[in-house]
Amino acid sequence: MKKFNIRKVLDGLTAASSSSSSSSATAQPGTPRENDVVQETLQSEHFQLCKTVRHGFPYQPSSMAFDPVQKILAVGTQTGALRLFGRAGVECYCQHESGAAVIQLQFLINEGALVSALADDSIHLWNLRQKIPAILHSLKFSRERITYCHLPFQSKWLYIGSERGNIHIVNVESFTLSGYVIMWNKAIELSTKTHPGPVVHISDNPMDEGKLLIGFECGVVVLWDLKSKKADYRYNYDEAIHSVAWHHEGKQFVCSHSDGSLTTWNIRAPAKPAQIITPHGKQPKDGKKPEPCKPILKVEYKTTRAGDPFMVLSGGLSYDTVGRRACLTVMHGKSTTVLEMDYPIVDFLTLCETPYPNDFQEPYAVVVLLEKDLVVIDLGQIGYPIFESPYPLSIHESPVTCCEYFADCPSELIPALYSVGSRQKRQGYSKKEWPISGGNWGQGTQTYPEIIITGHADGSIKFWDASALMLQVLYKLKTAKVFERARGKEEKPSTDIVDEDPFAIQTLFWCPESRMLCVAGVSAHVIIYRFSKQEVTTEVVQLLEVRLQCEFSEVDSPDPGGEQTPTLPTPAAPSSPQEAEPPNQLTAGVNSSEGARDNIPCLQVRSSPLKQSPGYQVELVVQLVWVSGEPPQQITSLAVNSSLGLVVFGNSNGLAVVDYVQKTLLLNLGTSELYSPSDPCQRQPRSPRKPRQPSGGFCDSNDGSNNSEDRCKSPTSGSTSPCNSDDERKQNFIEKDGKDNAFTRSRSSSVTSIDRESREAISSFYFCESFPRKSDSLASPCLLVGTTQGSVMMVALGLQPGGDQKPQQTLSFASCGTLVQLKGGILTMALLDAAGTLLPPSCEAWYDPNASDEEKEKVRRRRPATPPSSQEGQDSQFAVLCSEKQAKVVAMTSQTIIYKHNITETSFVLRADVVQMAGTYCIACFCANGHIMSLSLPSLRPLLDINYLPLTDMRIARTFCFSNLGQALYLTSPTEIQRITYSQETCDNLQEMLSELFTPVETPEAPNRGFFKGLFGGGAQSLDREDLFGETTAGKASRSLAQHIPGPGSMEGMKGAASGVVGDLARARVALDERGQKLGELEERTAAMMASAESFSKHAHNMMVKYKDKKWYQL
Repeated sequence: MKKFNIRKVLDGLTAASSSSSSSSATAQPGTPRENDVVQETLQSEHFQLCKTVRHGFPYQPSSMAFDPVQKILAVGTQTGALRLFGRAGVECYCQHESGAAVIQLQFLINEGALVSALADDSIHLWNLRQKIPAILHSLKFSRERITYCHLPFQSKWLYIGSERGNIHIVNVESFTLSGYVIMWNKAIELSTKTHPGPVVHISDNPMDEGKLLIGFECGVVVLWDLKSKKADYRYNYDEAIHSVAWHHEGKQFVCSHSDGSLTTWNIRAPAKPAQIITPHGKQPKDGKKPEPCKPILKVEYKTTRAGDPFMVLSGGLSYDTVGRRACLTVMHGKSTTVLEMDYPIVDFLTLCETPYPNDFQEPYAVVVLLEKDLVVIDLGQIGYPIFESPYPLSIHESPVTCCEYFADCPSELIPALYSVGSRQKRQGYSKKEWPISGGNWGQGTQTYPEIIITGHADGSIKFWDASALMLQVLYKLKTAKVFERARGKEEKPSTDIVDEDPFAIQTLFWCPESRMLCVAGVSAHVIIYRFSKQEVTTEVVQLLEVRLQCEFSEVDSPDPGGEQTPTLPTPAAPSSPQEAEPPNQLTAGVNSSEGARDNIPCLQVRSSPLKQSPGYQVELVVQLVWVSGEPPQQITSLAVNSSLGLVVFGNSNGLAVVDYVQKTLLLNLGTSELYSPSDPCQRQPRSPRKPRQPSGGFCDSNDGSNNSEDRCKSPTSGSTSPCNSDDERKQNFIEKDGKDNAFTRSRSSSVTSIDRESREAISSFYFCESFPRKSDSLASPCLLVGTTQGSVMMVALGLQPGGDQKPQQTLSFASCGTLVQLKGGILTMALLDAAGTLLPPSCEAWYDPNASDEEKEKVRRRRPATPPSSQEGQDSQFAVLCSEKQAKVVAMTSQTIIYKHNITETSFVLRADVVQMAGTYCIACFCANGHIMSLSLPSLRPLLDINYLPLTDMRIARTFCFSNLGQALYLTSPTEIQRITYSQETCDNLQEMLSELFTPVETPEAPNRGFFKGLFGGGAQSLDREDLFGETTAGKASRSLAQHIPGPGSMEGMKGAASGVVGDLARARVALDERGQKLGELEERTAAMMASAESFSKHAHNMMVKYKDKKWYQL
């Protein structure tokens, strides 16, 4: 895990980039000023950047290994990553620097070490006894391509097979090559005219370590005698070999072949196989050879004491099963069970009770590594159920389209979400405990609750408990249930529709205090949810259709000083939500082949009753409709004010304010109408685009027909958000990405547009209580609106007298014009009080909407009223505004800019958040060039600037989010979340917080050989490999064959990185404990042997006494 040293930003360096419009601008910017408005405590020493943990399924897995004693699973990937899993919450990520694919992994069982073999022909030894694993040694082959590795149990000699058919031997302690080499031409018969191909298998005989079984791709298997350096037997078959498995007694082995057959061989009968079976082949009646099947890629042969052996294999299906999913076959006695998998099988391992290969294996589970999932099958129960996985491996169940992170949220949220989410769990899992149970949790002091919310392409939303560096799914919400689904194949396009996800989540807004959730989808729809602990059936889903479109033409554009008026009256509330219409909305949709599509939404809300389980329940659905043949623009910004019962959303046409309590549209405003008549920043409105066939991401017009093909593409496939002035540069930035991470918008504003129009879109909202006009002395409800052109405008919300009950209250709106102008699109806005503390938007306390009126009233009475924040004689509020280029702080009473900072000139900010840090607040920014920056508030002093991700892509850009207390995350691959911290305190405590992979565990006793086997030599034969492979006997290997590279985790590096005497003492204590354990084991075994010897002596004496005086014929 890489740790970044911060280049401390000197306070004096901010003079060139940070300026102030106040009289203190001439003072040294970083030093305390006499007239500073807020005394700041945050310094650059509070910041340091480092990765913490990685969650999710390993992206593009390629190999797997399991330590049966430590109970740790390792997974290697095609990008050179290693993911290690133990019990729930014990995860670890590490990366090979080369980035080459991991082709094989081998544990040094119960030694706390792992050997990895890579596609670039290098092998590495990882030390797992430290919390952040490190490479101890590496060996890079230069003349041989590695194809297979084998490390016998409790051996320090690693066998490496090559593409040329040779086998080399490496000492894993020193990572040096032995001079002992098994050459391919010595292994095969001299009469063979062709090369046998690469080595595909190596294993030693379970009962005789001196016999090595070597499998070549061509179908030849050789039993090699290591001592005599010659082949004992050669087994020939005319089909290519994929894998080999031993019977534990060492007398038989099984091979899997490319024609879907399994051959069983007796080691002393090489002439022909003892048995040939094709598990999935059709058996002809005339006794001929079965029809060939697909290759059996791997087979494992595991024995049990009490019953028939298990044979587990992948592949081998008949060729006539076209389109059938990948299968794992379990053969046990006479029964054959075929288990279908959701994704192709990468590898599988059978978990057994013993690590010793010469004992009954007693298999109890099979770990199956799929391309996009990890499945563990219980072999001990009828039907082979799967275990319920404790890992967060379902992040990518549907592609992630947006992400939000909430650290230090209310403590009651996680139990509430867990209680409703626990009812969603699937049934039918194995009742046994998860078998991968190694490692220990960290001992960190980080106790605050953290929640991550992910939005997905299928319209689902997942809530995750992210506390204490762990990740566990709490609750899943399916927003697509609100809409009608296409039925039948004829309604779906025949082409691949993976890219076309009409329910995909575009953006979301969550209020933790009121538990209100508002989501916007790519089909220009907004859904408002309330949280309830009670089940309810909604007879009719409440729907509100909004016609949000600029209706002016270029010819008839209004006079800037004429038609616009700053005061906007509130339309009267209709009797039902379905009738709610803005003044310019038509009463009927037009959708015929002759006319242009008009007043038609992209999706159809379901008409049947909707049963809503406890959790988030639909309050209101808002849909933007087509206007004169033009599809609705995607929603670019969203905000909720629960105390007023309002939701506001905007796009490139304007904004709309909806009262979700009364289910009415209160305001429908074009972007140009936000500017006051005398506003110098006012722009002329543009005419609507002509009807067209959208190709990049809106609803397909399909000749005006309204069917299931009216689907909108997800953010994974494109966007038609409007572009701004920096589009050319941003387009170049995006075009680096491939299909998997294609996404064409930043969080706040457009990044590209298919038609290259320059249209101003709403990019950010912020509800607050502030001073909308300079003359105001009392704070009142306001809405800050930010656009992609850098304008920040204020809309005053006037609450008309009518009591406190929301159904009776009425609102008026007044546009107050432009507050300030920034470079680039507005990303985030916030409000600080006179002490520099964040003033969050007002919100109501949560109450159950399905509870009784008395309970609701009790909750409302408990909610404290927000006092007016007016202080005479000085600025009592400061607006913090951050755009893609710069940040500004504005004093709200006087509406003057008091601080300004240019964040970047050559790049642009993708994500910015105002976050809490060390008891105060700052702005955290992530730039497109990979820099992560932090600015103090309100003076905007640079505190952190690190080039963290120089090769960023749009998946990271759209999912990167900051949270409080120095936490941040992003999607580092389509299946994995990477969490990072920019807090010095968290970095210092990271070692304590991380989980431990290695725990001291006693190795199980070797199987009892029995008296007669020990007496007559029938047990397992050991081999002195040191004497055979050591330099004294075998000599030195060629230096040009492989190069030894000491790793950063070698003992020298570990000593340098250790934390002084404490680390040395801890290691010494562990070593003494292990030595004491081994001495104790030796003493116990010695005592047991003495007792056994004494017992044998007594029995022998009794036998001698009994038969001493008897003749031979009396016996």
